[in-house]
Amino acid sequence: MINRILIRIKVIQILYSFLLVEKQFSLVTLPETPTKEKRFAYSLYLDTLVLMLKVAESIGRRGGDKPLEETRFIKRLKSDDTIKSQLARYRMAPFPFEGIVESIADKVKESAVYKNYLKDRKENKFGVDSTVWNDIYNLVISRDAEVNQIISRRENFTLKAVDRTVEFLNETFTNFMASQDGGSEAISALHQSLDKARELYFRLLWLPVELTDMQERRLDDRRHKLLVTQEDLNPNLKFVDNSLVKAIRECEAIRNFIEKEKISWEREDRVMMDNLLKSIIDSDIYRSYMDNPVETPKEDCELWRNIIRRIVFNNEHFLETLEDKSVFWNDDLDTIGTFVLKSFRKFEEGASADAVLDKYKDEEDARFGDELVKAVLKNKDTYRGYIDEAVDRSLWESERLAFMDVVIIETALAEMFNFPKIPLNVTLNEYIEIAKTYSSAKSGGFVNGILGKIISHLQKEGVLLKK
Repeated sequence: MINRILIRIKVIQILYSFLLVEKQFSLVTLPETPTKEKRFAYSLYLDTLVLMLKVAESIGRRGGDKPLEETRFIKRLKSDDTIKSQLARYRMAPFPFEGIVESIADKVKESAVYKNYLKDRKENKFGVDSTVWNDIYNLVISRDAEVNQIISRRENFTLKAVDRTVEFLNETFTNFMASQDGGSEAISALHQSLDKARELYFRLLWLPVELTDMQERRLDDRRHKLLVTQEDLNPNLKFVDNSLVKAIRECEAIRNFIEKEKISWEREDRVMMDNLLKSIIDSDIYRSYMDNPVETPKEDCELWRNIIRRIVFNNEHFLETLEDKSVFWNDDLDTIGTFVLKSFRKFEEGASADAVLDKYKDEEDARFGDELVKAVLKNKDTYRGYIDEAVDRSLWESERLAFMDVVIIETALAEMFNFPKIPLNVTLNEYIEIAKTYSSAKSGGFVNGILGKIISHLQKEGVLLKK
């Protein structure tokens, strides 16, 4: 039921919400009027970060894999202008820790911190790299005799200044952790949103049952009023005897979900349900059905297909009720509606046991959303770099791009790099369509153009091998 089209949309909606308010990672800045001690501490702070970067670059594995260089903390350092300036400086002058980079790298490789990191990384645990550099610094680098010997020889060295450096580093690690906190929350929100989509599916399946029950009670009330007509005593029961409604009511999977979640459209919004039932009773769809003496499962299902598509989905009161229950449900309505109509068809064909669609087609689809969110959050800085390089600055300022477009492109890139079984053209077409629907009028063309440039460039560079 929840297919990859819906999952992609949900991932983008969730990432847009979380990344929009994400706390940005930044380094500590030097005070405007620093003391000699603070200058020493800040200089050592930057050099220590550069040391971490160089250690990460030095630790490689078979196949060219560099596990620590791929961590988000190192990626953030590489993209920071202050660190870029520091690296440029050390291309012209000797780096104070250059002589011990390999030695520190060897000690890191032998550490329990690194070995545990590799184990967790292999198991694909989310957020595994969030604290690894904090641990490497505190358990390896800060305790290393060679490192401390070099520090003690620096001009203006004092233990107090070194303590200040440690404060700067801890503040940076804390800042980094705060900027990563949205990951598990984003995945949790994705699960909730997909669960709500599943709830909408069952709610729409159950809606005909409740509307039919309301009409049956009305007909019964008319039989007991003071002045009854022949029509009151012998009403046309075709609508309330509809075979599709009977099949839905008897479906154990639907009934169990409705009872477990305590769902009742009428109890939750009686006015909306009265309005909806009146719209149905007053419609040509209803009159044509009631006037036709033929009674077949096909006709019964066709009635509710038409009611759902042409009346329910266009009823303003109903749409307002959906929006009150979930901000995403109106966006989900067309997609979930197609699943509901598929289930109606199964009931029509007599396949009641298979009428309720499984939540996911298979395990791959069940994991798809989580893995896509993780891939975006882990690599978004790299993907944003690709976007900035692809933007024609004579037409666009990269920092003023529509944020939804940025999220869509980053998510598309995450799918291209991390899901080898999905053809490139499928990914490209899916995200162009999402951009057309969920962003601005020109977004489809913009996303197509930027992704096309990025793909072409990365294929030439051998970074993207998928065709």
